[in-house]
Amino acid sequence: MDVVPKAPLHGWIEVITGSMFSGKSEELIRRLRRAQIARQKVQIFKPLVDNRFSEDHIVSHSDMRIGSETVKSSEELVQQVHTDTEVVGIDEGQFFDPDLPAACNTLADRGKRIIVAGLDQDYLGRPFEPMPQLLAIAEYITKTLAICVVCGDPANHTQRLVVSSDRVLVGATGVYEARCRHCFDPHLSGLRMAEG
Repeated sequence: MDVVPKAPLHGWIEVITGSMFSGKSEELIRRLRRAQIARQKVQIFKPLVDNRFSEDHIVSHSDMRIGSETVKSSEELVQQVHTDTEVVGIDEGQFFDPDLPAACNTLADRGKRIIVAGLDQDYLGRPFEPMPQLLAIAEYITKTLAICVVCGDPANHTQRLVVSSDRVLVGATGVYEARCRHCFDPHLSGLRMAEG
């Protein structure tokens, strides 16, 4: 009896996006673990700038973790993906360079399932590149919501609590908190810290 070869996997892009503390990394880790349980070849990447919790793991705010590789650029990410890899996980997509959407397209065109998690807005509520471009080309999009720490409504914004004009300020609890559209005020950065 002849062995029928496995049909090549058709690639696609999934994006998990939302504010901080909304469970993006948890959802990414959950999807990647399911792929590993199914014995799919998985590679996981994060940008060099993300060193909050671990150098070699993606770690959620609830301390879920999964091993990962650190890369400096989208180009390096594409170069690091092995030919036999079926699923590519990418955390903190907003910290990658503008070439991330093209890199994801290249990998999806090679038959890879690409799963990217990242913030869709910066601390001022503006689109956080390159995430809008990824959202435009993704086959599947999951928008996660946190809970507003002020009123308890669904939160889709990240309120910065410290004074800084830097767009990228890596931090977690004490630096940022989740806010709904009504409680979010980008002009109040640092006010709560000054009151404390």
